[in-house]
Amino acid sequence: MAIVPAVSAAKAADPVVFMEGGPGGDAFGSIPFLIGAGVNRDHDLIVMAQRGTLHSQPSLACPEIDRFSAAAVGSVYDAPSTGRRLVRAATECRDRLTASGVELSAYNTTENAADFADLRAALGIGRWNVYGYSYGTELALTYLRLHPEGVRSVAIDSVVPPQVVSLPWTWDSAREGIGAIFAACAAQPLCANRYPNLSRTLTEQVRRLEAHPLRLTARPPAGGDPVRVVLDGGALVNLLVANAVKAVDVPAALDELAHGNPERFARAQAAGATPVVGEVAHGLTQSVACSEWVPGHSESDLLQAGRRAFPGWPDTVLAQAPQLPFEHDVCRAWNVPDRTAVQRVATRSDVPTLLVSGTFDAKTGASWGAYTARTLSRSTTVLIPGIGHWVVPQSPCAADVLTSFLARPTAPDTSCVAGLAPAPFTITPEPETT
Repeated sequence: MAIVPAVSAAKAADPVVFMEGGPGGDAFGSIPFLIGAGVNRDHDLIVMAQRGTLHSQPSLACPEIDRFSAAAVGSVYDAPSTGRRLVRAATECRDRLTASGVELSAYNTTENAADFADLRAALGIGRWNVYGYSYGTELALTYLRLHPEGVRSVAIDSVVPPQVVSLPWTWDSAREGIGAIFAACAAQPLCANRYPNLSRTLTEQVRRLEAHPLRLTARPPAGGDPVRVVLDGGALVNLLVANAVKAVDVPAALDELAHGNPERFARAQAAGATPVVGEVAHGLTQSVACSEWVPGHSESDLLQAGRRAFPGWPDTVLAQAPQLPFEHDVCRAWNVPDRTAVQRVATRSDVPTLLVSGTFDAKTGASWGAYTARTLSRSTTVLIPGIGHWVVPQSPCAADVLTSFLARPTAPDTSCVAGLAPAPFTITPEPETT
């Protein structure tokens, strides 16, 4: 763990403890973003590597999955052969970890929350504030439910409600986030005139690419040699959900794709060819997902949720949860106990809570903030227009709201939100006609 001192000489007595997303993300890697957003302006900031993650012992890194991911950019995203290679990589990782004595069932959100309770006791902190994003919001809500003592306030950013998170849930979030981008374009006259009917364009491109995947080479955005990539319908959707193409560029990218120029999406796909091996603890990802998110919903449930979200898309696309393809198959190999009965529980609390969501978030849809707030009696819900996943580092207004909340948890200043609007979308010249 690390303590980042407060910038202010007159710092508050109660620190902020940060809960990383993922599950499996590197918490220390987030420190520059937290400092940049001013989270440690008036409070010491405490950052701990969650169990199994980078810098933790043992580490549940899966280089086998990293190597699969690097190669998969050149494969059809949702092809059965791609799924078999992913399952093989996960199985190899699981076998290696268990052979070394790792008990995979011990890597879950309940134990993760208990680690933070132990940390507060070990540091002798009477009261602290909790800030988490993405999976860190589910962890923070679980922590608040099981260990409310000593919690002054909780801020959660890009909200994952423990009671509903599942594979079908991902399609609801995808529909909301992508739909919000399209609605924002329609509300800007320049964008609306240049890129009409974006929803129809997306459906046409998903169907076209799924039937006839593009095979091409592209240079990764970070540089390096060009790599072979495949763009099929599933890959296109996954790139949109991952915000791999900036939201302001999405209408232009889709229009270019429809007119035979896939460059923006191809470069975004190529970025996946160079993962930092070992940075993400895929073992924690799978232990949490396979015990808490996947059980209780069948593959048919997932497909039906996809059909409701995006009617007319191919079933081969809708059968795979965005960001979590072939997860039912992976979980059969990962083989950890079902924990949904103890984890899929709403948090009810009167601890002051701030819920921050970005309207363009296609991973954790913005409406889940208000949904989660229903059982948090002293909560403030904030929607930031035009921002995607993990809002505070991307929005000065959201950062100011968080600072205000930490100073006055029951009466944060949210006035800056009223003047916000999505940034103007990228407008490219009309393609020439012959």
